[in-house]
Amino acid sequence: MSTSGRTGDGNASAASDVAAVLGESAFVRVLTRADGDCLAAAGLLAHALREQGVPYQVRVARFGATSEASAESDDTIVTVGLDCAADATLESDATPASVTAFDAANELEASPDVTLALAGVIAGGHPPGAGESAHLLESGGFEQRPGVGIPTDDLADGLAHTTLAHADYSGDAGAVQATLAELGLPAELDESAHRKIASEFALATIDAPQANARAADAVERALRPHETPAGPFATLEGYADVLDSVARERPGTGVALALGHEARDPALAAWRDHAQAAHAALAEGTTGRYDGLFVLRTEDAPVETVARLLRDFRSPEPIALVVGDGVAAAAASEDCGVGATMSDAAGATEGTGGGTARRGYAEFDTDTKEFLGAFREARR
Repeated sequence: MSTSGRTGDGNASAASDVAAVLGESAFVRVLTRADGDCLAAAGLLAHALREQGVPYQVRVARFGATSEASAESDDTIVTVGLDCAADATLESDATPASVTAFDAANELEASPDVTLALAGVIAGGHPPGAGESAHLLESGGFEQRPGVGIPTDDLADGLAHTTLAHADYSGDAGAVQATLAELGLPAELDESAHRKIASEFALATIDAPQANARAADAVERALRPHETPAGPFATLEGYADVLDSVARERPGTGVALALGHEARDPALAAWRDHAQAAHAALAEGTTGRYDGLFVLRTEDAPVETVARLLRDFRSPEPIALVVGDGVAAAAASEDCGVGATMSDAAGATEGTGGGTARRGYAEFDTDTKEFLGAFREARR
């Protein structure tokens, strides 16, 4: 593949264009953003390349990463969710990257995994079957039921470790088990029992003392899940949760999972570790409120997941910023150039960063107070 057409202007490639690039490649390097949608997309592309007999490499990176491709390289570069010089770029905001990857795989006459694609759609914050993912849900035959979307059949485990929402008992399986015991659930859960569980979980999320006005809408993505009898996890929503968590917690395991290798158990272990750290940070972190900005300081936490949960369930302001030890992430409830702000703040603190209109990530080499000051200055 010639490198003459590579650009880093963020212009997304259509599925047919992605397929055309892959179809004439001898070796493909896929650089994907560390989140569930982009990871699913990378897995779908890799599956298609494998069926075509084309060797490939998948690497997971954060905002601010570069493709690290030499100008003389003949390898094909595909980026997913990242603005780097590439032969093809899959964006993941307006249209889930997993939808584009699924359609590109179909263009190559491969057999893409619709369960993986829909899990990616949900991980990206999009309702399954809405908009451009409608054909995926129609082709999959998934049944929707009452309840909460978790990846395992163990309710206490699932409700305690889901990162689709945050309740006061999140991260504490023992506390969840005690709550479930009070519901008087039957041994075999029927629709009535699932509705009772969903109601309890929604109330625990919305009625928490620090819950914000967005919590009632945000918790909806965890409710009325789609069952996946042939999938690696119990529901599409649970699958999405694991993909998003493992992409950030243990990227190597995440790639193995998206490629279809036997990685269910290590992925679940990473999901639990990730959730416990995220929920603990929300419960214990130091917060501060500024004009339009709500900040949480923490020493050691998955800042991107914490920023999303902080925005959706705790922040009274439209922008949530989480600052840790040398890392930070921001999430906004509306388009406000968060990625550009994060890039500017990282540049002012000897770091790297970037993002989208609503999401941002940075790594920096100063103390947290200095980075916070740089972020606030960049917003002006």
